[in-house]
Amino acid sequence: MNETLQRRLNKIPDIILSDDFLNKKGLGGDLCFWIFDYAPEYELQVRDYLAFLDGMLSSKHSQLKVVHINLLEDMIAYLKDRDLLERAFDLQKKKGDAALLKALKGPLHMDKFVPFLLEHHNIQSQDLVLFSGVGSVWPLLRAHNLLNSLHADLGHVPLVLFYPGQYTGKDLTLFNRIQSNNYYRAFKLLSE
Repeated sequence: MNETLQRRLNKIPDIILSDDFLNKKGLGGDLCFWIFDYAPEYELQVRDYLAFLDGMLSSKHSQLKVVHINLLEDMIAYLKDRDLLERAFDLQKKKGDAALLKALKGPLHMDKFVPFLLEHHNIQSQDLVLFSGVGSVWPLLRAHNLLNSLHADLGHVPLVLFYPGQYTGKDLTLFNRIQSNNYYRAFKLLSE
């Protein structure tokens, strides 16, 4: 367990449960999208923490409508819903990763996937949205594309993206290696 990361994780409840955070105070009209970045080698520690956070929020703060969206689970549900999951597995076995990526580019386009997320989780009526699983769905889904696609529908709902990599406040670098080269307008949830 990384103690520095654990100290950062332990600060999250005080931040996301504050009135200022939930009521979007001090943002000056900006989107209330936040990114919690962490070193990718600590993915399992973050997953364990998110399980704890989910349980704590549902038991001690049940008045809040909070949804935790694991992108891998939702991508699988979406592909099953469209009867594409088994065909995707078959395609990958027969033709490889590149063919699968090309074939799923259309079905997983944000114009199709984001409406599924919005409806499946009734996101627009939530008080808080947590996203995880970014590293598990790369390169099929990209974090900056997801955030850009969500801002029109979700700009009024506080959203925290747990990101296995680095966010400078301008650039996302997945796994601390793959730069997105796309500016994204979000705040860092916690500085180091």
